[in-house]
Amino acid sequence: MSLLAGWQRSSHTSGRFTFDTYRRGVGPGVILMHESPGLTPEVTTFGHDLTREGYTVVMPHFFGSAELAPSRTEAAGVIARVCIRREFTLLATGRTTPVAGWLRSLAAGLNAELGGVGIGAIGMCFTGSFALAMMIDPSVVAPVVAQPAIPLATDRRRAADVNLAPADLAAVRARVAGGCPVLGVRYRNDRATGTRFETLSRELGEGFRRVELDGPGHATLTAERHPVAVAAVLDFLRERLTPSDRMPLG
Repeated sequence: MSLLAGWQRSSHTSGRFTFDTYRRGVGPGVILMHESPGLTPEVTTFGHDLTREGYTVVMPHFFGSAELAPSRTEAAGVIARVCIRREFTLLATGRTTPVAGWLRSLAAGLNAELGGVGIGAIGMCFTGSFALAMMIDPSVVAPVVAQPAIPLATDRRRAADVNLAPADLAAVRARVAGGCPVLGVRYRNDRATGTRFETLSRELGEGFRRVELDGPGHATLTAERHPVAVAAVLDFLRERLTPSDRMPLG
């Protein structure tokens, strides 16, 4: 049986972008953004875990195949295709991904429908920094940055860049100063993440909560899933999305 059986397939359009989405579950909203090479079984499995924890999960499908197991060939092909698309940035520094506006629209619409205190946003690898860009919309109150790998860490400048334009980084700092923390998870020796955690610690201070794992690996929540990373994300979502003493967003 397909792993996506039981997920409601739809699409969302904002500006010039339209992407398919898959939705399942009941409860506070969480947008789960897949990594390269696509919406793999490991990503969908983590989505299932979130629904069992009591969340409405929406998974955008940005690129690559849905449900295929990841492979080096598929990943290489996806990167080559994404390089020439206008929705994303792979190498540019000091720039916010163009798809950020689409994601903020998706988040705002989901929050307007579900209500509550706000929604969570989980980005992984290629989409890791997207959760930061989504914070500019006040509906996002639980941003998770998992092994952020864009822009590609080909030199020191790119390795330290967090895929945000200066004005957007300032807006993220303001959100964090106003009480919205950011959770970051990665393997400590993962070169793909560059020095972005150091950048985020410097820019966001104690508002950036770092979880760094020992051992080899990259995909903290999927292919090299680590129980400490999963527990940290679930605890963060629970704290931010279901606290009894927080008032709903207006």
